Amino acid sequence: MTGQVNSGVAAIVALIVVIGACFSLLAALGLIRFPDLYTRMHAASKAGTVGSGLLLFAAGLHSLDLAIFVRALAGFVFFVLTAPISAHLLAKAAHQAGYRMTKLSVIDQLPQKEEARRH
Repeated sequence: MTGQVNSGVAAIVALIVVIGACFSLLAALGLIRFPDLYTRMHAASKAGTVGSGLLLFAAGLHSLDLAIFVRALAGFVFFVLTAPISAHLLAKAAHQAGYRMTKLSVIDQLPQKEEARRH
């Protein structure tokens, strides 16, 4: 019975690792291929967070130890909660510092929001 449980966990861990690696690969491709700072930051914060979080979750699951799994799960939650927020704040600071969007971007809503706050 233990062998079946371990092989089942190993199969689940392998699937999570492959999915996490695919998300990490997409984040890396986004950093290379996207045209401006904002879209690159979006790729790094969203796909990178999911990829690294899934890899950390798989490592915790693979350990088959509850204490290690709880730490890995806490790290996963920390990634998911902090990376998108920090990327948003960095993008807002970059916009205020003068980094412009590419011409491929459809609309820049930040000036509209700032002007609405002034009135």
